[in-house]
Amino acid sequence: MAVTITAPLTLSQCARNRQPRLVLWAWERPENLAFINPREISVAFLARTIRLQADETIVRPRLQPLKFAPGTELIAVARIEAEHPALSPTQLSETVAALQQMAQLANIQAIQIDFDAKASEREFYRSLLQTLRQQLPAQMPISITALASWCIHDDWLSELPINEAVPMLFRLGVEQDEIRNYLASGKPFRSKVCQNQLGVSTDEPFALLKAKAPNKVYVFTPQPWSAAEVNKVLQEWRQ
Repeated sequence: MAVTITAPLTLSQCARNRQPRLVLWAWERPENLAFINPREISVAFLARTIRLQADETIVRPRLQPLKFAPGTELIAVARIEAEHPALSPTQLSETVAALQQMAQLANIQAIQIDFDAKASEREFYRSLLQTLRQQLPAQMPISITALASWCIHDDWLSELPINEAVPMLFRLGVEQDEIRNYLASGKPFRSKVCQNQLGVSTDEPFALLKAKAPNKVYVFTPQPWSAAEVNKVLQEWRQ
């Protein structure tokens, strides 16, 4: 994967005229984003999939090609999946090592961890983030994705050494009505690290979320990105 960016990424950056900075998630499939304007759009690409299975730590690198415009700000994303994990010190150290290696990819400006940790896995996740923060360069931001309930119902995120948590406001499942009602009420997320960014999908409505006026919007699409789809997203959030 050719990487050519040089501009630093500030996770709290607000786009001009209070328009949100758009970050496109590029998942595990061939993606050609060479057409994007890097002054308007960043890319968060899946770089590692880490599977915690029993007492094993299975690390899979990105296998699909990714193209992007010169000067594009890049965030390397790790998806962590757990299947009856031991959550042992060995798994923790192996996972931290995989994340460190990901952060050393060329021209990465931040890393993001996508881990839907269960309540029983939170202590492991907390220790992982604390260890990772200690071992990464101080200037390397750490972002995580967050279940909407983490941002609304409890504030365990406030204790984590992270720069931001991205509320995942799509594929809400059984909590969909409750979360949409909360958003419609106009209340801010209780967790402050969730308040400046959102995670949305192109195949679910944005209208209710735009009222929160975030600084940054991460956008997922179930299909490969196209210029038409990106322009549609820009129009939706810049109106």
